[in-house]
Amino acid sequence: MVKKGPKQVPESVRKLQARIEQAKQAKAKASQDLEAQKSALAAEAQAKAEKYLAEYIHNETILTQNRAQAKKNGQFWVEAEAKVILVVRIKGINKIAPKPRKVLKLFRLLQLHNAVLVRNNKATRNMLRLIEPFVTFGYPSVQTISKLVYKRGFIKVNNQRIPLNDNIQISAALGSKGIHCVEDLIHQLVNCGTCFKECNNFLWTFKLSSPIHGFNHKRTSFIQGGDWGNREKKINTLVNRMI
Repeated sequence: MVKKGPKQVPESVRKLQARIEQAKQAKAKASQDLEAQKSALAAEAQAKAEKYLAEYIHNETILTQNRAQAKKNGQFWVEAEAKVILVVRIKGINKIAPKPRKVLKLFRLLQLHNAVLVRNNKATRNMLRLIEPFVTFGYPSVQTISKLVYKRGFIKVNNQRIPLNDNIQISAALGSKGIHCVEDLIHQLVNCGTCFKECNNFLWTFKLSSPIHGFNHKRTSFIQGGDWGNREKKINTLVNRMI
């Protein structure tokens, strides 16, 4: 009886097994690097969140003190003009003239209940006058902007609407601008920073729901008891009902 030797593994099979093992090792290393990057970004985000929170509280404290001092002296305290305007579309597409339709498109307000943040300057205010009967706008607080980003934040990746659920997404797109986490993004939007345009374009238009308890009267301006037009700081109440 002839004794058989050990079975020889074909060369092609051995090469395939080596490639599979190499791919497994590369995948494990990439996973470890990603976890390390996430941990580093999380620690950085926590530190920046505390720093920005202290800054917001400090600014609010100074504002409160100035109001109290002015009241004590029998004077008025005029606050600084808001840097950012939050615009919400409250009417559909019917019976809109070409010029307001174009302005709505420039503001990326393509659908009902879309919301965007824009700079508060002369050009923006002139454009808002053209579309005033179709939108409501005002000056958002830090809490409102934070809620919009955290609860309704979507980003634009290859013209696709992707949920914002990781700091790595922000770091990959805006890391060259020094923006690595959600808190950096919110800080730029609140203070209308040097990278406001890049941050705003990085975010998809906020898609809000119909407000709880509905609108009052869309055909009437806000100062006459309706809805459209400038509602200044009262925009925060409306948006909180729509988030």
